[in-house]
Amino acid sequence: MSEKAAPPRPNLKQRTTSELSKAAVSGWLGTAMEFMDFQLYSLAAAIVFNKIFFPDVSPVIGLIAAMATYGVGYVARLVGAVYFGRMGDRIGRKKVLFLTIALMGASTTLIGALPTYQMIGIWAPILLVALRLIQGFGAGAEIAGASVMLAEYAPTKSRGLISSLVSLGTNSGTLAASGLWALLVSALPNDQLLSWGWRVPFLASFVVMLFAIWVRRSLKESPVFEDRADVVDGVALSKAEVAANAQHQGVLEEALRQKKGKAFLIALGLRFGQAGNSGLVQTFLVGYLATVLMADKALGTTAIMWGSLLGFATVPLIGWLGDKFGRRKLYMVLSTLTILFAVPMMLMITSGNSAIITLGMVIGLNLGVLSLFAMESVTMAEFFGARTRFTQLALAKEIGGILTTAIGPVLAATLTAVTGQWWPLAAMLIGYSAVTLVSAAVGPEVRGRDLVRLEDAV
Repeated sequence: MSEKAAPPRPNLKQRTTSELSKAAVSGWLGTAMEFMDFQLYSLAAAIVFNKIFFPDVSPVIGLIAAMATYGVGYVARLVGAVYFGRMGDRIGRKKVLFLTIALMGASTTLIGALPTYQMIGIWAPILLVALRLIQGFGAGAEIAGASVMLAEYAPTKSRGLISSLVSLGTNSGTLAASGLWALLVSALPNDQLLSWGWRVPFLASFVVMLFAIWVRRSLKESPVFEDRADVVDGVALSKAEVAANAQHQGVLEEALRQKKGKAFLIALGLRFGQAGNSGLVQTFLVGYLATVLMADKALGTTAIMWGSLLGFATVPLIGWLGDKFGRRKLYMVLSTLTILFAVPMMLMITSGNSAIITLGMVIGLNLGVLSLFAMESVTMAEFFGARTRFTQLALAKEIGGILTTAIGPVLAATLTAVTGQWWPLAAMLIGYSAVTLVSAAVGPEVRGRDLVRLEDAV
């Protein structure tokens, strides 16, 4: 179940430590921006959006509606994954990453300036959905592009550890958003939170966007993209151009003849556990604690904040372990542990004890979300050939996100409203993690694979 790693290519353009550091900061910032946006929106959907954009319905229906607006962005993300993914495979990673960060940052900032339902009626949720769609369109290729860029920059032996810096961006963004929300919820009376406090985190994201754009301005293109056999003068040849150019036919024949799909389906299955668990732990459970269990509103955001802090140790550790022991084995271990912890976690969350609830969410976040995410970006980059890596990686992430992170919170809200029980949440955590476990079991070991190769691993 493993693929022999090819020796490093002597002609592959090497990047200096300074250039690698800049790529790492760029990937970290972009992913931090994406997940700051993600967490800002998801927490706002769970805590306030049902009141300021959907005030004329019951609390439970309002929560479902708010989660649905959160979910529509994933449709736009899929469109963005196709559009920007193909662009990134065709003209390079750097140009696409510049565009995606600008789209995400601008739309997130504008959400903070939106009028509420009380001000303009039905147009308020319509504008909210429109900005969420624009935000999703840019985000659809951001983390995929950052993952591809950093994996293609990193030395082979430490590729998992260095690529995990992208995952640390998710931690940084989640922590910043959760910290801001925890501070606002704790410090502001409810009327001030609903009138102006919720706007502050969205408007503050503008600063992160400016810094990320500044860093990416001077970032060099991926050395793997520059060394691809199908890239001429900085642009990848189309199939028709390859067919018309006998010089490239022999080099590209194997990649062009390979039937696509198997690597993509395995990668999609690997995505299920992380994305599905994230939607439940980082999004739904925060609202579930405040709305259904009637816990302190700050409890969920505080738990996510502590979990994110711990993640700064968890993520690089998992990245290093993946380099040492392989991606496949670690995926199987982490998925199995998450399955075993699902029921105990929900018992802890429904215990009524704040310390136990916090501990349950901290463990669940690090075990079932952050650990899998530390493995995800590098593993997917190694699964796919260089010619379609950006597109396939972006699609695997976004289709997996639609099927789990987007639909999951809405399904969870519906199931808990209908049953009045917590067990559907445990069942969903088990189901998501089981898909990832099976996918890892049937997939190959791809640690150390030559990323310049144009064909997929399977």
